[in-house]
Amino acid sequence: MKAMLIEAFGGPEVFSAGEVGQPEFKADEVLVKVHATSVNPVDYKLRQHGSSADILPPAILGYDVSGVVEAVGAAVYTVAVGEEVYYSPEILGNRPGSYAEYHAARAAIVASKPVNLSHEQAASIPLAGMTAWDGLVEKARVKVGESVLIHGAGGVGTLAIQIAKAAGAYVIAVCSDYMIDTAMSLGADHAINYKTENFVDIVKAKTDGFGVDVVFDTVGGDTLTRSIQVTKPFGRLVGVVSTDTGFRDAFGDNISVYPTFMQRARYKLDALRVLIERGALEPVIDSVMPLAEVAQAHRRLEQGGVKGKIVLRVVEEGE
Repeated sequence: MKAMLIEAFGGPEVFSAGEVGQPEFKADEVLVKVHATSVNPVDYKLRQHGSSADILPPAILGYDVSGVVEAVGAAVYTVAVGEEVYYSPEILGNRPGSYAEYHAARAAIVASKPVNLSHEQAASIPLAGMTAWDGLVEKARVKVGESVLIHGAGGVGTLAIQIAKAAGAYVIAVCSDYMIDTAMSLGADHAINYKTENFVDIVKAKTDGFGVDVVFDTVGGDTLTRSIQVTKPFGRLVGVVSTDTGFRDAFGDNISVYPTFMQRARYKLDALRVLIERGALEPVIDSVMPLAEVAQAHRRLEQGGVKGKIVLRVVEEGE
């Protein structure tokens, strides 16, 4: 099968097209014909240096899939051949990713694709959607009537805004100037330009000085610790990227801090599918590019200024 490989760690130029064997699959796994995948920040971070995920070149990256089940293992009863599915491939353990024509995955992490999305749209959802779900639903347990401050309106942030709104929360988003209108169109009650506005002052004003119940951070650095001063006593701070450790000020107000590493599971994708099919959640896609242009997709994402997800087309719709 055709695949885009990295032969070494480094810049986007390390990608090359190659022919590799079709993935073998175990009794509890399925073989999926990949129709589309997408690019996430974790992709270029792993491409640069492999991090701690045991990635060993030559390797296939890519951690989103929308496609069609080609075959199933002997112990699989939850997924059928011919079914349209979507999921996020596992990163740890040097398992091949989805920048390829086929991918093998445990059936336990594979779910039916939303019927109202194309494969290209669906491929933008799994990793970012489950990350937002884990932070807001699993960790913060956002409730109706609560207030949520979301830092960042990228792939994860745009879905987090919608999930928080679907949960019945008042949402304040902090993002780049070019994402302000998008954040508002997705349901944010207020959007703050982090380059020109002080989010602390504005959040205090918008909440009458009380602060928010939940802070959800996709930016990193000192963003979470700066947000302590606008978080209510007994509030929750959730970070899905690397952050500093200055949380001493959170203790006095009994603020809970949740570092979050997304865990893959079918039920989360099923829940996201329900929201999508009800019209409460929609993907934000910057562009769709052929898989062969994955290096350029990585360059664009690293440079910044991307409005939503970059999707990689593996199969033309209708083929």
